[in-house]
This record gives sequence, structure tokens and C-alpha cells, in this order.
Amino acid sequence: MISSETPSVRVKAVDALLSGLVDYAGLFPPASQGMREALENYASYREGEDRSALGRFIVPVSRLKELETVGRDLLPHGPGSEPWRLSVLVSGDVRAAGDEMRDFNSRHSAGSPDGHALVDVVELKAATVDEIEHLCSEVPGTFTPYFEIPTRGDVSGLVRKIALVGARAKMRTGGVTPDSIPPARDVIAFIVACRREAVPFKATAGLHHPIRGSYHLTYAPDSPVGTMYGFLNVFVASALVNEGESDDIAVAALEETDRHAFVFEDDAIVWRGQRIPSREIEQSRRMLAISFGSCSFREPIDELAPLVHTTFPDSQ
Repeated sequence: MISSETPSVRVKAVDALLSGLVDYAGLFPPASQGMREALENYASYREGEDRSALGRFIVPVSRLKELETVGRDLLPHGPGSEPWRLSVLVSGDVRAAGDEMRDFNSRHSAGSPDGHALVDVVELKAATVDEIEHLCSEVPGTFTPYFEIPTRGDVSGLVRKIALVGARAKMRTGGVTPDSIPPARDVIAFIVACRREAVPFKATAGLHHPIRGSYHLTYAPDSPVGTMYGFLNVFVASALVNEGESDDIAVAALEETDRHAFVFEDDAIVWRGQRIPSREIEQSRRMLAISFGSCSFREPIDELAPLVHTTFPDSQ
């Protein structure tokens, strides 16, 4: 069981959970925003009171030039500016994409009249160990690669290869149809494999809400309904796995649908008697469960607020 001892408070539990948690994917379904709208939103979130929860802006490599053109006035300017950090989705010619991303970084270094931005993460898909090895060899060493791998079935070999090449993993936790949501046991098996191989991971899709439940899968009025995972479920389950709890306990946390089962204390999150101190949430977020991609930033943050009963502080 997670330690019940109360540590000296260095950071609030909610801050440990939220720091850089949400990578903004407004360009992608179901939001599918235009480039200007997505960039304006991201610029606004960076200035808002919840900005400590904001991670990277996610963009396909095919739209990097569009981002430059449309967002030139929105990117930070001037000496000492903090760059926008970008995570770029790559398929096709990885070597050519690497050259394009390096050129982008060169054009958008500190003090650039075109604005300050930095591509530091690249996201790829791979279904075999050979694909992982080949694609990783094509990615320039200046970028951190994440490999989205299938979550159904035995993923241990794929995660082991990701560890061997020094990359990170990515799992898809949902989508716009009910069959795109993986079984809970598969999600936990992925997290356990990442913990065993010391591979950090990110999640994507279907985590707009904090608590697992039945939700519309898109914003369309006639959208199908499915049982979506909550991001709080995923990151609490990850912290439990990181501290050596059993698969059964982690699955139970992932499948929890009662919002009252999660209690935010100043220095811990408590789920059904399992007390996870802030320091252990921090460790899990730093070493295992890094972030999740969401086409909405406000939806997950606003829905979490009533569970926390506090205003998210500014950690900048």
C-alpha cells in the first residue's frame, strides 16, 4: 500500500498532478480547429491562471510551415522570451522531417523576429520492434521520440525495444468510436511494462474528463457514446503502479467511476484509502506518466476544479 506517512509539504498534490500535464491538440479530432484558432487558444492558455497545467502544442510536421505563417504574431518575441514548446507528429520520411524540424528551430531561436519556438519532441507510430529501431535511427538526437504502439496484446517486447533505443512510449486511450477505447487490463499492462522497463510514456485521445464515465465521443449532437477513461484515473493508476501496487488495484483505480472516491488533500491524493503523497505523484509524473494529449485544454481543467475545491496556483 502507498505510504500513509505525511511528508513535509514541498508542493501541493494538485500542482504535482497538473504540472505540464495537458499537451494541447486543438488541431486534431474531435475539435479539429483551424490553425489560427488553435494557436490563439494556446497563446491565451499560456497567459491564463491555469498555465502551469499546459504542456506542448501538438502539430503534424506537414503543418509546421502553416504554423510559422499563421502564428508569427502570436509567438513570443524579444530577448529572454520563453519559447513555445512543440511536439511534432511525424510519418513518412523521418529523416526529411528531422531536417525540417531542425531548420524550424534555427529560424525560431531566442531573439528571432519570427518568434521564439522550439520543437523538442517527435511522435511516431510503430507496430514492431524493427520499426522502432529503424525509425529511432532516423530521428536526430536533439529530439525526444515517443513511439505510439498498439496497446492490445502483449506489449512487453515493444516497450523493451523502446527502452533499448532510449525513447519513450505513447498509448492511445480512446477515440471517436467505442471500439477505439482499449480494455482496462490492456491499459494497465502497458503502464506496468513501462514501469518495468523504466520507459516514460504519454497518453492520447479520450481523456477530456477527469473521471471515467459514459460520455459523447465527439462534440456532434448525434455523437456515439462510450465509456471513456478519466485522466485522473489514468494518472492515479500510474502512480500506484509506480509505487509497486498490484495490477488488480491499478485496474480498480482506472475503472473507478465515483468522483467522491478521489479526495485531494493539500499534500496527497487519496483514492479509497490509498494515500499518494505529493512527492510520489511528482516522481510518477517525472519518471513514468509524463502527459496526455487533448484537443481541449479548458474541458479537463474546468471539470477537475470542483473535485479539488481550489484555484490552481501559478507555478511560473
